[in-house]
Amino acid sequence: MAKILLIEDEPALVKNLQLALKRHKLSVATTGADGVRQAIKVLPDLVLLDFMLPDKTGAEVIEELKRNEKTSDIPVIVLTNLSDQETVSKILAAGGREYLVKTDWSIDELVKKIEAAL
Repeated sequence: MAKILLIEDEPALVKNLQLALKRHKLSVATTGADGVRQAIKVLPDLVLLDFMLPDKTGAEVIEELKRNEKTSDIPVIVLTNLSDQETVSKILAAGGREYLVKTDWSIDELVKKIEAAL
C-alpha cells in the first residue's frame, strides 16, 4: 500500500480519487501550504497536485517540496485544466514528473499512471 498525498481543492475530484485509490493510503490537502506541511509530515510515495490552488500555484508547491531535503525526491504528478506551453514549462521546470490535463483523462487512466509512477 503506497502513501499518496492529493493536493486538490475541487471536492468532486477529491471524492472520486478517494474511491479510485482506496487500496492506497490517501491523505488530502486543499491548499498548497497545507499540502507542503502534510508532505513533510507524511512523506508520501507520490504527490498528486492541482496546479491552480487557492493560495499557490502548483509550480510554487513543487519548488517548496524540491527545496526540502525530506521531500525533494518525492515524485509529483500535476493535475491541471491548463495545457498551454507556459504552464507545462513551469510544471516541468519546477520538477514535476508529469502533468495531466483533467479533461483529457478518466479516473481509470489516472490510476494506471499512478500505479506506473509508484
